[in-house]
Amino acid sequence: MHTLTAITLRICRRLNLLVLAWPLLAHASLPNASNVPGGIAIVPLGSTSNGADKPQTWLGDQPVLVTSDHDQWYAVVGLPLDMTPGSHELSVKIGSETKPESFVVNPKNYPEQRVTLKDKSKVELSAADLARAEREISAIKELKRHWRPAQDTDLAFIVPAEGKLAGRFGLRRFFNGEPRSPHAGLDVAVASGTPVKASAQGQVLAVGDYFFNGKTVFIDHGNGLITMYCHLERIDVQTGEAVSKGQLLGLSGKTGRATGPHLHWSVVLNGAMVDPELFIPAKDLQ
Repeated sequence: MHTLTAITLRICRRLNLLVLAWPLLAHASLPNASNVPGGIAIVPLGSTSNGADKPQTWLGDQPVLVTSDHDQWYAVVGLPLDMTPGSHELSVKIGSETKPESFVVNPKNYPEQRVTLKDKSKVELSAADLARAEREISAIKELKRHWRPAQDTDLAFIVPAEGKLAGRFGLRRFFNGEPRSPHAGLDVAVASGTPVKASAQGQVLAVGDYFFNGKTVFIDHGNGLITMYCHLERIDVQTGEAVSKGQLLGLSGKTGRATGPHLHWSVVLNGAMVDPELFIPAKDLQ
């Protein structure tokens, strides 16, 4: 089958046909499975060659990304950091039939990170700052649940900036000795003004300047997969704009709550913040 696909692609190129208009020829590059809170469960849903419709899948009331790889359907499930270890179920609809599909989440203990901030106003918030932060957290929560159906979703990400990978995902953080939410992203250590690029093709879902995240770009990759690029010095895209993989989104900085210049990069999958490293080939990790 792969040989026939390659031949078909060569014919299309010779005839100057738009190969991208043939989405059924493409196969997803699945992220790495990690059945832990903050990870990704890859749940097989059956063969693509049995004539049945593409499955539809939900975790609770949140739709879940379904893709094909090597003639099989898979649900690619984001597991929230606060998910309880144990057995869980997806709701899977194939044709007119809906049935449960179980998967297991294993426990994981993430390391701790202690950060000292000289600007105490970023830790001990004034009433005005607290009200602003709460409004923004609510707005971002809605963005994370956004769902745009797409024919195909690129799951093979690139690291959005050239730099050393620093603060890892899931760190239990303490700011000036006070416990805060776990680190729900991956930090890339870069100087201010470093180009920040889209991890994959998509559409700009939102841009904004937030109390904690600073200047931020949200990219919607379709089917519940969203990336966030935070603490930017400059934003070069606007809401609704289509972007390609590797396209410049802006320049890194230290806006918002940041101890220094860096890129904070987050990945959201079916509303859950998940480890970005699971989408990156091992050879590209530093």
